[in-house]
Amino acid sequence: MLRLSRKAILALEAVVDIACNSRPEPVQSKEITRRQGVPHRYLEQVMQALVRAGVLKGVRGPRGGYRLAKERRRITAGEIVRIVAELEAADEPPLNGSSPIGERIVRPMVEDIHGGLMRQLDEISVEDLCRRAEERGLAEPIGERADFAI
Repeated sequence: MLRLSRKAILALEAVVDIACNSRPEPVQSKEITRRQGVPHRYLEQVMQALVRAGVLKGVRGPRGGYRLAKERRRITAGEIVRIVAELEAADEPPLNGSSPIGERIVRPMVEDIHGGLMRQLDEISVEDLCRRAEERGLAEPIGERADFAI
């Protein structure tokens, strides 16, 4: 089964958590780890990749944390998944050698399926996910929160 990695799902959860819980002050990573139930060290690697890619902005200091670097409607699930995929690709050895069936049949099929999945993820914004969270009582109404800081 083709699936999103644990890190990709964690990244999506963290960005949506920040978008849904943003206030004038940034969201601290310890708050995210408490709500999402993940180890802090595991989260930090993903968060730093999202900061480097311009999805999040890190704020230093005792009241520091993370906030969105751009409007939630301009961040897609596909963008987040691609950032994490690049992070994971650095840790994964390349696939050396493959059979003719693998090269001409299996890999193109998997790439087509993956392409379709990414197109669907590109159509879903963080704002869409926040609205879903709001509808299910997992976030305050979007209009009551700050969207991002310049």
